[in-house]
Amino acid sequence: MKSGFVSIIGRPNVGKSTLLNSLVSHKIAITSDKAQTTRNIIQGIYNEEDTQIVFVDTPGIHKPKSRLGKILNKQALSLIHDVDTILFLTDASEELGKGDLFILETLKNSKVPVILVLNKIDKIKNEQILKVIDSYKDLYPFADIIPVSALKKENIELLIKLIKKYLTDNVKYFDDAVVTSNTPYFMISEIVREKLLENTIEEVPHCLTCVTSNYQEKENMIFINVDIIVERDSIKKIVIGKNGERLKLVGTLARQEIEEMLGKKVYLELYVKTIKRWRDKEKVLHELGFNENE
Repeated sequence: MKSGFVSIIGRPNVGKSTLLNSLVSHKIAITSDKAQTTRNIIQGIYNEEDTQIVFVDTPGIHKPKSRLGKILNKQALSLIHDVDTILFLTDASEELGKGDLFILETLKNSKVPVILVLNKIDKIKNEQILKVIDSYKDLYPFADIIPVSALKKENIELLIKLIKKYLTDNVKYFDDAVVTSNTPYFMISEIVREKLLENTIEEVPHCLTCVTSNYQEKENMIFINVDIIVERDSIKKIVIGKNGERLKLVGTLARQEIEEMLGKKVYLELYVKTIKRWRDKEKVLHELGFNENE
């Protein structure tokens, strides 16, 4: 039996959540083409008969513009030490940038083996992959380098094989049936947030968050309330939409996915609340589960 913990590190929008979902063959992290989608530490568990790998998806490391941003960076950077290996994920279709260099500089403080994972190779030609590898290979003593497409699941099995070399434990941390350590409450609020990301304009995603405020399971149905927290009344109007149409659409899409996840009929109610500057209010962030000390 081999087991261990693996961090997925990278700047925003390089495909960390998509990679996590591909690695564990389940959707446990929401995905979006909008940056900074992941706001919490999310664990996904990969199981084989003789192997268990606990993957930790982290918020994208970025230049913070709010107290929330600082907390997210701190959470992400805290996961470069007590793990067996780090997957440093980059977007192979984009040029090496300041964000990537900042993370590499930070990784120099860690003694953990780092695997460079070049994602989104489905967007570039094969000869370009070699050029991308060449631009990275001398910047850091990577334990391994592997190109993948998390979206198309190219080289995912090979990546798992590479990771196994660095696992140091022989303890099974979770039962075989467990694919994530996230609670249903967290998963529900994230599904609602994903549907909002998919159906609102660019500035909205960074101004809102979701929290499951009520969950009551009856014999034939689960009654769920989710609060959507926004920073301004103008954003609240966008989220609700004309005659409540956008909120209704988001509720319908979220309910369908939540029912599929829970295997039971769901009655879902969404409430939009304005809390001005919530991303900078320590008390509000704490109540929403974003804790600076973690």
